[in-house]
Order: sequence, then C-alpha cells, then structure tokens
Amino acid sequence: MNIEPIAHIRSDFPTKFGIPRQSGLAEGLEALILPEPACAMAEAWRGIGGFSHLWLIWGFSGNEGRGWSPTVRPPRLGGDRRMGVFATRSTFRPNGLGLSCVRLLEVCQGKGGISLRVGGADLMDGTPIYDIKPYISYSDARPEAAQGFVDSEEWTDLKVEDPQRLLLSLPEEKRAGLLQVLSQDPRPAYQHRPERIYGFGFGGFDVRFRVDGGVLTLVELVRL
Repeated sequence: MNIEPIAHIRSDFPTKFGIPRQSGLAEGLEALILPEPACAMAEAWRGIGGFSHLWLIWGFSGNEGRGWSPTVRPPRLGGDRRMGVFATRSTFRPNGLGLSCVRLLEVCQGKGGISLRVGGADLMDGTPIYDIKPYISYSDARPEAAQGFVDSEEWTDLKVEDPQRLLLSLPEEKRAGLLQVLSQDPRPAYQHRPERIYGFGFGGFDVRFRVDGGVLTLVELVRL
C-alpha cells in the first residue's frame, strides 16, 4: 500500500533533539497543521471543530534510511535497559509510523484552505502527517489499562533555573512550552555529564543548558 501525506506540521523544533518523548507532555507547545492542497478544502474538515483532541498518524521523516532494531533502550528506563521495539514507542520501527494525541486549539480558514492550530505535539517541523482522526474518549480512553514498564518506573521532572533571565528573549507565548520541554530533561537518557552543555533548536533560537542532579540551568539563548 502506498500512502501520501495529507498534511505537514509546522513546529518550533527544526531537529529531533529536544522534542518531547510523547505527545501531551508539554501542553504549552503549539504547532500548525497545514493540509496538502488536495485535502485543504473545507468540506473535508466539516465538524472537526467539535472535537477537543485529535489523533495524528505521521512519519518519522528524520529517520529515513537508518533502519530499525528488534530491541531499543527506552528513555524511561534510563537508556541502559533494552526492550522489544514493539513494546515501546521507539522512532526506529519497520514502517516508521508515529501516533500522537494533540489538543485542537483552533480551526483556521485562510486563502489556502483549512489549517489546524494544535497543542502538545511531539513532532519535528516539516513532519508528514498521513491521517488525522478525532479522539473519542469513550472508545479511546482506557483508565484501567496496564502500562508495562512505564508503570514501574517513576519519572521525576527537573527543576529549571534561568539565572540570567534568558527566557525573556523568547516570545511570551513560547515560554511555557519551552519550560515544560526542559523540565522533562531533553538529554539522551544515557548521558549524565554535569559539565557538558547541551543545545537544541526551538522557535528560532539555539537553547543551551546544562544539568546537575535534578536541576537544569539555562546557559544561553542564541538567535538562529
């Protein structure tokens, strides 16, 4: 079966580094879904504004040509224990498809047709979206569901410190999302070097930071 993107996303992440490990972990993030011309007509989206959340089926475009592995090291396990790829949400999968639940903030109508403003997306800028489906709580939510190793491993957010008040350089509407991303420790799970400075692109800036224990300190924000 050959599938083509129905849309692409515009987000604040030019690369994979820094992107939340799951959708919804950083609700302050906003992104824009731009349908392809063949799918941008209003009729195709009639009624979607009545839903608060959407499922996105998308492609791991940043992994093209890199293959897959039967076992991976989930960040939730500290990056030093392996699980089967199908027991995780690893990006390195045989078919390279991702699934994200996002919050629908606004249905926008412009000259080029419909676009969707969404919150909490964990997608790199330019990611192809292959399908969009409404989230329906009575069928999609399963409060009683067991979550394997995720249930047994506690995740503790980092304390974010900004002694130089660097966040004031960012547009105000982007600050909350970046703080949420930083608090979840965007470093590779197997790296814990307090002297190292890490960086990733976000909203037109290079965000540089270091982590010591449970504290992340912003070091520099450089406009790209």
